[in-house]
Amino acid sequence: MRTYQVNESSFYIDEPYVKNNTFIGKNAENEDLPEYEKIKNLLPVPIMDGYESTLDCYNKVWKLAFANLKKPFENSGFVTNFIDAAFNGAIFMWDTSFILMFAKYGRRAFDFQKTLDNFYAKQHRDGFICREIRESDGGDYFARHDPISTGPDIMGWCEWDYYISTGDEKRLASVFDPLMAYHKWYMENRTWRDGSYWSSGWGCGMDNTPRLMKGYDVSFSHGHQVWIDTCFQQVLSAKCLIKMAKVLKRSDETEFLKNEIKNLENIINTELWDEKTAFYYDKWRDGRLNGVMSVASYWGLISGSVPGERLDRFVSHLENENEFNRTHRVPSLSASDENFVPTGGYWCGAVWAPATYMILKGLENCKKTRLAHEIGLNHVENVVKCFEETGTVWENYAPDIFGKNSSARGDFVGWTGLAPVAVLIEYVLGIKGNISENKIVWDVNLTCRHGIENYPLKNGETVSLICEARKSEDEKPVICKIGADVDVYINWKKGNFKI
Repeated sequence: MRTYQVNESSFYIDEPYVKNNTFIGKNAENEDLPEYEKIKNLLPVPIMDGYESTLDCYNKVWKLAFANLKKPFENSGFVTNFIDAAFNGAIFMWDTSFILMFAKYGRRAFDFQKTLDNFYAKQHRDGFICREIRESDGGDYFARHDPISTGPDIMGWCEWDYYISTGDEKRLASVFDPLMAYHKWYMENRTWRDGSYWSSGWGCGMDNTPRLMKGYDVSFSHGHQVWIDTCFQQVLSAKCLIKMAKVLKRSDETEFLKNEIKNLENIINTELWDEKTAFYYDKWRDGRLNGVMSVASYWGLISGSVPGERLDRFVSHLENENEFNRTHRVPSLSASDENFVPTGGYWCGAVWAPATYMILKGLENCKKTRLAHEIGLNHVENVVKCFEETGTVWENYAPDIFGKNSSARGDFVGWTGLAPVAVLIEYVLGIKGNISENKIVWDVNLTCRHGIENYPLKNGETVSLICEARKSEDEKPVICKIGADVDVYINWKKGNFKI
């Protein structure tokens, strides 16, 4: 298959921010890849007494992750070693951004975050970055104006998450310009006349969700509709860029982003919200809301776009057993939809680690941490049960069968590493670091002895945190902290304290 090569065409409107992209034309690094057995002592070690299979699954994921590291192919234009998406010999914008949200915990052994450098290195002069780039020759799989050529625009969220987890301001400075250029390309090329956004099944990453009017292809057409997830994602991207600019003292460049947020959130909350069902929907070309309840709408939690008076009703769908509260949470399509497939059906019901993780991050953002723990624990239990029976993790899972994979694609690390690593650490154990502010927030929900050793901080430092076993949630946690100096804020059923 032939691929498209960056900048072969001379027909571009040059984007000034691309001129500050230092990844383009950079010499490729030539460093040996780390071997799992030699570096595993550098990884965090979760503690969860009585849950040996969970810890075995955690270790399996890291073993697979390090086995999927690759070096740049000669003449590919890639600039750094990277983690493969475990799919088809290409790097994916969508997959990679989520992979890095668990891989950040392994940064003492390998700098996974630099995988995104290969996307920035392939940026076009107008700011475009293809969502899928072949590793062997560095070619784009799609022409830039193809409806399925790019997205979702979540690299900025991934980079901001990494900054919060590391405090690495130097990296933030290096990625800001290519991210600004890409966001501006999206504004120019993926909006309708009112500033709302469109995408496609492949472009939004939810390949076959039945969201379009009859007559349009669910995977490859934009359907002339307003796409709710893309609108929320662009709000999220803009907010992340504004926060980056503040850290970098470049806030004078973000006025257009503030205006976009105001416009988008007005459209979202006046035109894409249905008061009767308390849900956000895509809007078809004839002005009707499509009525399809999918996880696409829950990007509104992490973007912070849901008004307070709507929040409880909107979130309640996640607890409704006839909708999203299934045997394995959270299905990609509501069980109330006629197209819902109980065994999965790809994005017609299957449970996907990135979608569930996005929802958990959103619930945390809305301070609904108990529900996030409940859903996170359910997700990990299902993934681990399937691991016990198959010995690996899978691309996606059945929503209505406990611990059952839906996909035939195993060893998927890949973004399924999110469940046994990031979801386990952040929403089951409840440990969330804000290393940019030198603090950790620990929501203590478990009663078994639990915690983590070797938790990464700044400059290669670590801390170990252990909560002793309790008879019930009503018993105040006894915490042991060993290692580098970091503020730890403990939240538990009856209060909070700092150690």
